[in-house]
Amino acid sequence: MRRVIFLAAAATLLAGCAGTADPSGTWINQAAIDAASKDGKLREALLAYGPNLEWKLDSKAGEATFSNGFELGEGTLSKSDDEHWKVAFYGDDNQESLELDGKDLIQQASANGPEQRFRRLDPQPAANSPAGSGFERALYGSYLKGSWKIREGQGQGGKVEFQANGLVSGLPGAERYALCLAGDCAAMSGDNDSIWLQQGNRGRELLFSLDDDELQLFEAVNTAGANEMPSYVPGKRVWLLER
Repeated sequence: MRRVIFLAAAATLLAGCAGTADPSGTWINQAAIDAASKDGKLREALLAYGPNLEWKLDSKAGEATFSNGFELGEGTLSKSDDEHWKVAFYGDDNQESLELDGKDLIQQASANGPEQRFRRLDPQPAANSPAGSGFERALYGSYLKGSWKIREGQGQGGKVEFQANGLVSGLPGAERYALCLAGDCAAMSGDNDSIWLQQGNRGRELLFSLDDDELQLFEAVNTAGANEMPSYVPGKRVWLLER
């Protein structure tokens, strides 16, 4: 009798655990980060594993927000069953279906895009952190991590560090940086990766190439006409950094 009671209690406990799966939190496109960090080609990785880069979910409030690096989509989150959730967007008939699969959150394939997998960010960012900032910080902490030495360019011989919070030290004329993920900067840069460097209220866009432990930064030369959207191609090399 004790064995029967124990097994019944265990079954009840396991059933209760299975029903408590909660997708709440920030989920990031770790596959895109891993691919970019491995091959150095940021735009290619984002196109291959995108378009969405982050989901921020709150099951208690019934809220869901996604970021693709340029736009935010906000909607209501509702539960279909223990492992499946629906996101309905405000002012839009489209829906997204989400599924919990072990450590992954799956955005199922739809008319809006292919199937994507997301990994819960650890540690979780503050609840009031801007949507998309979790992915950005994780990317920044992986893609250009480490200590770089200026081999060519202003500040030659100096040490440069790109920090996960968007600060950069040791690069003359720059105190902050931002990698182009999507939107106008991507359209203007074409197949090239681009980075924004800023000091105070002044900044400039550079194109770059990352090959293993070698980072080259180039002037962004505009080949478009006066009344056209800028179209940048690599110009003179400004810096050569080695890690």
